[in-house]
Amino acid sequence: MAAVATVLLAYAPAAFAQEEKPAEPQTQMQAPAEPAPAAEAPAEIPPLDAGKVAWMLTSSALVLLMTAPGLALFYGGLVRKKNILSVMMQCFFLMGLMTVLWAIVGYSWAFGGTSPYIGNFDYVLLKGVIAGPDRPLEAAGNDMLFCVFQGMFFIITPALICGAFAERMKFSTMAVFSVLWGLIVYCPIAHWVWSTPGWLNVFNADAKFPGLDFAGGTVVHISSGVSALICALMIGKRLGFGKEPMPPHNLTFTCIGAAMLWVGWFGFNGGSALAADKWAVNAFLATHFAAAAGVLGWVFAEWIGHGKPTTLGACSGAVAGLVCITPAAGAVDPIQGLILGAAAGVVCYLACTKLKNALGYDDSLDAFGVHGVGGTLGAILTGVFANKAITAGIGKYTDGLGGLIEGNPQQVINQLVGVGCSMGLTIVGTVVILTVLGAVMGLRVSADDEIQGLDVSQHGEEGYIFQ
Repeated sequence: MAAVATVLLAYAPAAFAQEEKPAEPQTQMQAPAEPAPAAEAPAEIPPLDAGKVAWMLTSSALVLLMTAPGLALFYGGLVRKKNILSVMMQCFFLMGLMTVLWAIVGYSWAFGGTSPYIGNFDYVLLKGVIAGPDRPLEAAGNDMLFCVFQGMFFIITPALICGAFAERMKFSTMAVFSVLWGLIVYCPIAHWVWSTPGWLNVFNADAKFPGLDFAGGTVVHISSGVSALICALMIGKRLGFGKEPMPPHNLTFTCIGAAMLWVGWFGFNGGSALAADKWAVNAFLATHFAAAAGVLGWVFAEWIGHGKPTTLGACSGAVAGLVCITPAAGAVDPIQGLILGAAAGVVCYLACTKLKNALGYDDSLDAFGVHGVGGTLGAILTGVFANKAITAGIGKYTDGLGGLIEGNPQQVINQLVGVGCSMGLTIVGTVVILTVLGAVMGLRVSADDEIQGLDVSQHGEEGYIFQ
């Protein structure tokens, strides 16, 4: 379910206080009037729920932890040692860049206005979201909670794409690409799926194809994964790809990063309930079960295929399971989460080995194979396994919204529409952005810089100096 929108009606930034109608003028020629009744006291602002505040702030911090150090270590260990700082710098820099962009215009572009297709500029510089002369801090608290939580998703999504062009894209181009991609691709999809007026939002009574996307199957993983594939194709292969070995330089880092992603994902999915409630509990447990099953699915698949279970396979399987459960965490029960996680482990393993080898593209860190494929699988399986016992009370669906297994094939269609349209905008937007940046700035570093490594050529630093 698009549970990030579950409480948008309650949490959407409140309008500024209306002006009071001026009283009718009086003169001394009028007869003495009855004493005017005392003006009504302003409505008391209910105090913030301490449990909700604690959970949402914790969840926001956990999602930020996923970008750095989680993703930074996970990706950093997978590249060659001459490029580790470049990957970490991309993740860390995006924490700053995307946060500033979110505060200035990103949040408004994603959640402002009443259009079903795109936001507006109502909340530029967070006007109407944060406290101000006409808006006490107590009244702004829930809106700020929602804003900061959503902002963490805005940070990590372009960081995921970095895995596709690792070891060869110019840092300056990466920064400009992330800004344009965030505004042109991410914000519109977030508006479609998570903003109450959005045309795919399950809480929009006028939506013809209401989709279930609890924490970002379409918004985060399909958009980043498909964009990653386009980047890999348009930027081209790394020098020597397919001709010389390019093994991960530090799987210890990758394993630690994967563990941090697993823990951080409890905030990613559990926090998407936007409250410390029953959906948060279900999402937490389903998320953990899916990750565990993803580990087994990937490891057993490679054990059968290559004869040995690997640490990299276990880490990749956990992430695949987490990706797959993301859209479904508020629509399926934890045992169904096991099924989704196991399926993701096997399918994403095949995508990162058989499919990638067959098509020959150089997605350096398998951003498409895990996030694009895993996100698509999860979005579709949400339509298959959606469980009325879990979705009861979502919007107008007081009795719950079931999927194909519970006799509602329309939900699979709704999910496919969301997947297809998200992919379409992502493909077009990414191609246009890369084409323009390629002509204006250039997309990749020179051959000499790539051979030297991006740590030195782009940042003038080395990740490892032993004396």
